[in-house]
Amino acid sequence: MVWNRTTHLWNDYSKIIHQRTNTVPFDLVPHEDGVAVAVRVLKPLDSQDLGLETVYEKFHPSIQSFTDVIGHYISGERPKGIQETEEMLKVGATLTGVGELVLDNNSVRLQPPKQGMQYYLSSQDFESLLQRQDSSVRLWKVLTLVFGFATCAALFFLLRRHYLQRQERRRLQQMENEFREHEAQLLSRAKPEERESLKSACVVCLSSFKSCVFLECGHVCSCAECYRALPEPKRCPICRQAITRVIPLYNS
Repeated sequence: MVWNRTTHLWNDYSKIIHQRTNTVPFDLVPHEDGVAVAVRVLKPLDSQDLGLETVYEKFHPSIQSFTDVIGHYISGERPKGIQETEEMLKVGATLTGVGELVLDNNSVRLQPPKQGMQYYLSSQDFESLLQRQDSSVRLWKVLTLVFGFATCAALFFLLRRHYLQRQERRRLQQMENEFREHEAQLLSRAKPEERESLKSACVVCLSSFKSCVFLECGHVCSCAECYRALPEPKRCPICRQAITRVIPLYNS
């Protein structure tokens, strides 16, 4: 058991202390009578789905002294015991082998494929093993389609957002250009004594003087009344950036 410092509880934890593997050559023979062909199986532990049967299992609880308990609390590990297990493939077990068959003189060998394909020794029959592989293939196909659709949807969303942002920037640029053209037309039509008042007029109402500095963009374009009338969230009428602070402007 391991002490969890987050939950302040002991959690079960297992690890392999010692593992020993013994292999002996064995043959696969068909169930049909009168068939004398035997297939020698090579490297059975490299196969997938090898159904080993547990033939021996025993739990040895640990005996702890007082000093051991103190040491376990300090180290954060407290052993519960040792689980001893023995697994083996019994003689006469039914196996289905899928791999590479090699004819060597008068013997036939089943070994792992050299092309990197899967090597199977399963307790299931061939049809059940094939159906399971087909189910796995279908699952991967469905997951591929789902992730592909999610990727396409995310890409479409990003492209659409980029397109809308670009359209918004173009619209704001066009509004700024129209405003500058309109301001230039007003200045060209106004009398010389009126031009100074037009330059300092609010761009919203064109009647009051500019009395606000918008931050963070720094534009001076509105009077206090028009600023208070701006819809939420308040944005600069020139560049459409968000207004975080407003500094009053005083003309001396």
